[in-house]
Amino acid sequence: MTIVGLDDTDSREHGMCTTYAAAQVAKQLRREAGAAVARTLLVRLNPAVEYKTRGNAALAIHTDCDPARAFEISQGVLESLAETRDERTNPGLVVADVDPDAGEDAIPASLARFSTRAIRDHLSRAAAETLITDHDYQSWHAGNGRGRIGALAAIGAWRALSDWTYEQISYREPERWGTPREVDHNSVFAAAAAGYPDVWDTVDRGENEPVCVPHTPGPILHGIRGDYPEAVHRVAEQIDSEPVYSSHLFVTNQGTDVHLRDVTVTVGADSGSGITEADTGAATTTTLQDGRAYRLDARVVAEPETRRGGHVFVDVEPKGVAVDDADSTASSPSTLSCAAFEPTKRFRDHVRALRPGDRLTVCGELAGGTLKLEKVAIRDLDTTDLVTPVCPDCERTMESAGRDQGYRCRDCGTDAPGKERTEIERGLELGWYEVPPCARRHIAKPLVRGGFDGPVHPER
Repeated sequence: MTIVGLDDTDSREHGMCTTYAAAQVAKQLRREAGAAVARTLLVRLNPAVEYKTRGNAALAIHTDCDPARAFEISQGVLESLAETRDERTNPGLVVADVDPDAGEDAIPASLARFSTRAIRDHLSRAAAETLITDHDYQSWHAGNGRGRIGALAAIGAWRALSDWTYEQISYREPERWGTPREVDHNSVFAAAAAGYPDVWDTVDRGENEPVCVPHTPGPILHGIRGDYPEAVHRVAEQIDSEPVYSSHLFVTNQGTDVHLRDVTVTVGADSGSGITEADTGAATTTTLQDGRAYRLDARVVAEPETRRGGHVFVDVEPKGVAVDDADSTASSPSTLSCAAFEPTKRFRDHVRALRPGDRLTVCGELAGGTLKLEKVAIRDLDTTDLVTPVCPDCERTMESAGRDQGYRCRDCGTDAPGKERTEIERGLELGWYEVPPCARRHIAKPLVRGGFDGPVHPER
């Protein structure tokens, strides 16, 4: 068996799509070499990487083709399809003589670690080149070769990851690329309703938007995501549209939250507070870094603020965690600023409804010292408020008796030592809230998929 990894063939301006390039490689492996293709992986890498085009996807093809022949065919496809007119496009190809189905140790552990880091961290070209040399893999690149990072990460992903979903991608006829897509709006919504909840993020009902249909000039007509191959295929077949040129099923880490680092505070008798990452169990720094995504517990410490542009910010205190960024907008060094930006639409209403004292789990990418919220779990709500006391005799609101002198009813002469706590109604429920499908990152896990530690309030 052989694994073909490829990445970075598309362009923001000129289009193309690396999933299409991978589908064409798989097609040519079958046609020219008579090879079988067991599966094609679509692996979403760290969404915070600055060099990404859109979704930062890398691809891997598992085939029984001879490695040398697979390399020759794949290189030819990439040389013909990669949008190297764009200087920011730096395609890479790596071919490994590895059988992904031969057991856990078939794919080297070093590749699995590299894949996990590519999803959660930032890697250098040198790191990829070293691994390619160490394992004697065949590789090709154009430009600066940055695409080899993703290509290698895609090869190691089968061992690194355990939660997989599916996407059925339908492609346009090449002569239609760059023109408006012809997709029947009502059929998309009907198909989405029929496939839900096994098929998700097909539409955004709140925004009346078919999110499965891209707006870029590339070859994709629509992409249907879900938990089962037969379910995504069935929904794709129900959509009325312009002619489908070709279609390909991908096994993917989309909708899994694998990019999030689980950060918790541990308190020991001798060592005090520290931060651990749940995936490794090893103690790490207490400092959060830009360009990584986190899931951590925190307490709201200030009223939410809606700023220009409709962005909503709220300061939280994650115990024992510091933010490594001088540009942080948090009100103090011990707090973390969280943001629900305007594109998250109705999700902002949940953030606006928070109050100091509420306890949360927050998830998102850290950028400029601010956590860009992807989802929030409300663990505990402060359901009391301090109010000016009411006179028990006349039932009128008391007035201040002076600084530090409590309150007094001027008519009855009754007094109270200070404000009183009273129960209040909150417009929120405990549980998980998420951004709507129109704002969801490819790799973020929709609440409808389940597996969350509390009640869920899915968006659809």
